[in-house]
Amino acid sequence: MNAELAYLLLTAVLTGSLWIPVVIGYVRTRGPLTPEAYRVAPTDPLPAWVNRANRAHQNAVENFAPFAAVVLAGQALGVHTSLTVACAAVYFWARLAHAVVHVSGFGLFRARTLLFTIAWIAFLVDAIAVLRRVL
Repeated sequence: MNAELAYLLLTAVLTGSLWIPVVIGYVRTRGPLTPEAYRVAPTDPLPAWVNRANRAHQNAVENFAPFAAVVLAGQALGVHTSLTVACAAVYFWARLAHAVVHVSGFGLFRARTLLFTIAWIAFLVDAIAVLRRVL
């Protein structure tokens, strides 16, 4: 497994794990699900961190598919350079930091937006590197 695939795998594990804090927050706030809660969703408010954790998970899910597509296209085309490795690494670490900052509510320096943008730029540069191979 090369580095790009390793970072894709790490990103998949991160994305696939971000639901856990949300469920912990739901259970700590509302208690375990009951048969009634399956029929009618509870409406009592959740703590702000639980809502932020849910948004962080949704954002990670929304951004995973494009990143995965670019990494897998690069693999299929045999594009493996120091640039594509760096892009995959930057994407993963920026997404990890983004999730931590998002859930924590840390708002200084617009850190969440900055980290999102760093990951997006890494994705975009990686996509351009792969596209240059086919165009």
